[in-house]
Amino acid sequence: MTDTITTEQPVYVTDALIAEDIDQYLKVHEHKTMLRFITCGSVDDGKSTLIGRLLYDSKMIFEDQLAALENDSKKVGTQGQDIDFALLVDGLAAEREQGITIDVAYRFFNTEKRKFIVADCPGHEQYTRNMVTGASTADLAVILIDARKGVLVQTRRHSYLCHLIGIRNIVLAVNKMDLVDYDPVVFDAIVKDYTEFARSIGIESFTAMPISGFKGDNITTRSANTPWYNGPTLVDHLETVEVLSSLDADKPFRMPVQWVNRPNLDFRGFSGLVATGSVKPGDEIRVLPSGKTSKVTRVVTLDGDLDQAVAGQSVTLCLADEVDCSRGDVIALADNPPQAADQFEATLVWLNDEAMLPGRAYWLKLATQTVSATVQQPKYVVNVNTMEHLAAKTLELNAIGVAELATDKPLVFEPYADSRTLGGFVLIDKITNATVAAGMLHFSLRRAQNVHWQALDVSREAHAALKHQKPAVLWFTGLSGSGKSTIANLVEKRLHAVGKHTFLLDGDNVRHGLNKDLGFTEADRIENIRRVGEVAKLMTDAGLIVLTAFISPFRAEREMVRSLMADGEFIEVFIDTPLEVAESRDVKGLYKKARSGQLKNFTGIDSPYEAPQNPEIRVDTTEETPENAAERIVNQLLGWAPTI
Repeated sequence: MTDTITTEQPVYVTDALIAEDIDQYLKVHEHKTMLRFITCGSVDDGKSTLIGRLLYDSKMIFEDQLAALENDSKKVGTQGQDIDFALLVDGLAAEREQGITIDVAYRFFNTEKRKFIVADCPGHEQYTRNMVTGASTADLAVILIDARKGVLVQTRRHSYLCHLIGIRNIVLAVNKMDLVDYDPVVFDAIVKDYTEFARSIGIESFTAMPISGFKGDNITTRSANTPWYNGPTLVDHLETVEVLSSLDADKPFRMPVQWVNRPNLDFRGFSGLVATGSVKPGDEIRVLPSGKTSKVTRVVTLDGDLDQAVAGQSVTLCLADEVDCSRGDVIALADNPPQAADQFEATLVWLNDEAMLPGRAYWLKLATQTVSATVQQPKYVVNVNTMEHLAAKTLELNAIGVAELATDKPLVFEPYADSRTLGGFVLIDKITNATVAAGMLHFSLRRAQNVHWQALDVSREAHAALKHQKPAVLWFTGLSGSGKSTIANLVEKRLHAVGKHTFLLDGDNVRHGLNKDLGFTEADRIENIRRVGEVAKLMTDAGLIVLTAFISPFRAEREMVRSLMADGEFIEVFIDTPLEVAESRDVKGLYKKARSGQLKNFTGIDSPYEAPQNPEIRVDTTEETPENAAERIVNQLLGWAPTI
């Protein structure tokens, strides 16, 4: 290359010099701190325009992007300006057509002082779930307010969620000041209104600034249009604000284990992301929830061993002892471990279109742990406008409430206020795999610490051996009138005749005693099956063959009961009778009452029945008599016939 650049002494630009410059550039940017922030607020407050302006002013747009942007801006039409900056962020066709943000858009840019990842969160209430996603990893929130509209409902909702999720750096950006002639009275009134609200929800401080994403006022440079404002520009503030996540390095060491690294017989380590604190060879550690202790011998990375690993680094730890440790466990300092419990109080943000069903089992994912969890009826829901605590039986879409939950095994955790990693979780529907809620753990319930398993000398195996049988649960499910109770009764008679120890739990009979306090709402149906499942499990522990005849309309609850049993002990028997056939029988007159409106929440009429997808046994009562079905079920159970 022969091109030259003019300096005090001529310097020839060579490939080596370019490589050196690139290397220096990468080294400079490698050590910059990273700030993750979100923009949020109500619809059309200018969030996408602001981010587009930041990208444009930080020179993070390629020439072809700029040309396409200018062309798109002409198509949509702008108010006299050449560029519609919002188009840089609104990537979905539906967003561009409607002029709104639907999905969370993540963008990267940097300045001389810092690197940034910004999430543009949608303002519409129905997309609040997307906003929660963007806020979950943010260090700072820019809450935009349209200067013409002031503080709106969604402004309050997003502010409350940001505070709830743990974002302590708040920027109140009063946008579109150009549309109110940069009037300081308007700005002061909005700040005063927001201050009163912020204090009511616990936001102790925030930084307010007048801006215009449209015109660029106070974004990267101080604006002559606001001489009455003496604070920083938005970029100045973003470059200098303290990143609270950096304080994780000062907290006790915690590392959720992602996987056991065993490439060969000579190496065994435990890999994960250091959530908080630091770790080095020689440190005494404790594996939770087992409580086993050991010592760190190596801190391994792809680039070699480290003398120390800190929060934010992904490493593999080698231990001095062959301790039992696997995915979902947490490695912590031996003398300062987190807690483990199975009952908690938590705040939930409900993200699903279908309301929460108290008592239903959901998958709970926290860090690398996955457990089954049931949520009780909420203690209260929060009215984001007034901050009132209101009574509620469930949580609807976008509702925020406090409830108690219980897990099927101990969960290693810390309060969300102390650790996002070990305090924040999501709930997942077991059937659809949809994420239905985001949650923040407050504390474990004391009763969880006072109840312990009592060791028993006579095991369930001993009980079964005494009866010369293998415990099992025959779970008969089907519509009312399908023939569940009739067939279950015939099966028990045959088993009793051949000397088997059995017990039949019938739906109607159980509701006369154990479950007489329950009705027929979805929540009560779920609790009905939960109780029966626990009783059935105790009976299998006693070595019995348990038969249950319940409509049990929901797959999730049947799967919950299955999860309580040992492998192979739960046998789902689907009495597959068409609705019209079951209704034609109507032995108890229930369908007639349901059709006339006298009986609410009746399965098959105004309450759904979710048929089994892969039952162990299926009985079609339109083709098989109850007697033949009973004989076939007994034969399969006792192994006299091939598995059906």
